[in-house]
Amino acid sequence: MKRIFVIMLVAAALLLSACKNDVASTTHDLGWDTQPDTPLFREEYRFTRENFPRMDGSTSTVPLAQAAACVLLGETRESVEELVVFNRTTQSFRNLAAGLCDILIVAEPSPDVFEELKGQRFEIEIAPIATEALVFIVNASNPVDSLTHEQIKGIYTGKITNWREVGGEDIEIVAYQRDPEAGSQVSMEKLVMDGLEMAAAPTQSVPTAFGMGDLIEALKGFDGSANAIGYTMFYYAEEMRMAEGLKIIAVGGVAPGDNTIRAGEYPFLNPYFAVIGANEPDDSPARIMYNWLLSDEGQALVSHEGYVSVRG
Repeated sequence: MKRIFVIMLVAAALLLSACKNDVASTTHDLGWDTQPDTPLFREEYRFTRENFPRMDGSTSTVPLAQAAACVLLGETRESVEELVVFNRTTQSFRNLAAGLCDILIVAEPSPDVFEELKGQRFEIEIAPIATEALVFIVNASNPVDSLTHEQIKGIYTGKITNWREVGGEDIEIVAYQRDPEAGSQVSMEKLVMDGLEMAAAPTQSVPTAFGMGDLIEALKGFDGSANAIGYTMFYYAEEMRMAEGLKIIAVGGVAPGDNTIRAGEYPFLNPYFAVIGANEPDDSPARIMYNWLLSDEGQALVSHEGYVSVRG
């Protein structure tokens, strides 16, 4: 009999409050089988430090992974930080295939990653748990509030080099990029560039490989001017307050927000995924956590943490 695991958290309001020690029940009730002509089945499952799945994923999903860990273990967010050491999007998939982790909470990787897994004959089970937006940020003093898709492509191919060409001041555009294996770079190439080659990234006082925060900090600090533009994920810029001193611009007149993202009105959208190996047993901790992230309780936590859940 196949068991469908659902984590029954004692109090949803407490679950979503602050991840304190008393938030989660010390025992999570899992598994209700109500198929006709079968007795009601109930099984207790308890996540502990010993059986908790080894997680990996993208930089932008670290806060969600921390929140899931503190709820499922009944610990504070600070105490579970050591369980969430993510290796970024591409490497996390490689780590899953190599048996170095059990579950990913991750952005979409480049198509090459799926080909790599296929070459290793490693099959995965993957499901969207949130919808993310690639957003563009500029200095708050920049008068440009919106760009079209074509204008953004022009900036990043090097055809548009001055803000005057898109309604701004007569100053050079400095267009920052992420490193090739970052999830936001994959989204940029897939959603925005559509096969077009990006111009060389700027090198003035810029690290050769940006982390998510590095790019935003570089935008803030670039000569204190309105020259720069960069991109990141909506959650990281908006919910983590990383864009203070900057502004998120609209695309084609549509500003990114929970409503425009969930409704599909904002153009540059990508899911966040939960990923496990396809051969994970039904009762493995990794699959139980995977199923929970897709459940009503898991989706409530996704929304509470500031991500746009796939189920409104």
